[in-house]
Amino acid sequence: MDDKKLLALFGLKWNPFQADLPVDSLWLPPAMESFFFRIENLVMDGGFALIAGEPGLGKSKCLQLITHRLRQLDNVVVGVMGRPQSSLSDFYREMGDIFGVNLSPANRYGGFKSLRERWLNHTQKTLFKPVLLIDEAQEMMSGCLNELRLLGSANFDSQCLLTTVLCGDTRLPERFRSEALVSLGSRIKLRLNLESYDRAVLLKYLEHGLTQAGALHLMTMGLMETLVGHAAGNLRVLNNMAAELLITGAQKELTQLDEKLFLEVFSRQPIMKKRKTTQRIPA
Repeated sequence: MDDKKLLALFGLKWNPFQADLPVDSLWLPPAMESFFFRIENLVMDGGFALIAGEPGLGKSKCLQLITHRLRQLDNVVVGVMGRPQSSLSDFYREMGDIFGVNLSPANRYGGFKSLRERWLNHTQKTLFKPVLLIDEAQEMMSGCLNELRLLGSANFDSQCLLTTVLCGDTRLPERFRSEALVSLGSRIKLRLNLESYDRAVLLKYLEHGLTQAGALHLMTMGLMETLVGHAAGNLRVLNNMAAELLITGAQKELTQLDEKLFLEVFSRQPIMKKRKTTQRIPA
């Protein structure tokens, strides 16, 4: 079904279960406000921060919110790495592109020096450290992660030139226990570990999304509680189920989604009609 028709049918401003939501309408996880405040202070000093958790808990949305919040501050430069799995040469190419430095991968020392000079000059002018955000950081090569550590450290590790936020699944903090990356792990100043959400938090998340989309009436309270109960504490699972119900409800031209629709869509055992049997009389 066409998105415009679907939105018009239910009176939605946007589909609250899709990934491309307006940043102002995004839900804020319970621990995120405190983490935002600490990140804003980290930008003054520089260093590493870490966001980790199982898939589907909203890590990437946290980065999106951080980007939006930091870009509202004057003179804060925020760069986002788009290809964390790059080799060391491509890593330098992307870093040069992000921070506006003309780098030659064949001259890594020159690139190393130019990036540090750019960051140091920016800090002297604005008092803010440049910010680098890396999603799916568990895919980064150990050599690139260590290069980040060395790039952002000056004066015998007494001065940080860059603020780096690493975001990834549970493999990422595990990597910092390895011998190759333990030095970087010891330098992580802020950590946000996202865990499965309880029913009350998931219900607030669902209510927030529907309210922001302008259609709190879209689901009955019974359906909302049913969805929350079957989401296993995971936002992505909840959104996927709700999106499927929304499409099915539109096909059926329903005005409100309820528990009956949930059973029709997600029932594991289809209702079987009872067969009539005749009793055989023994001879």
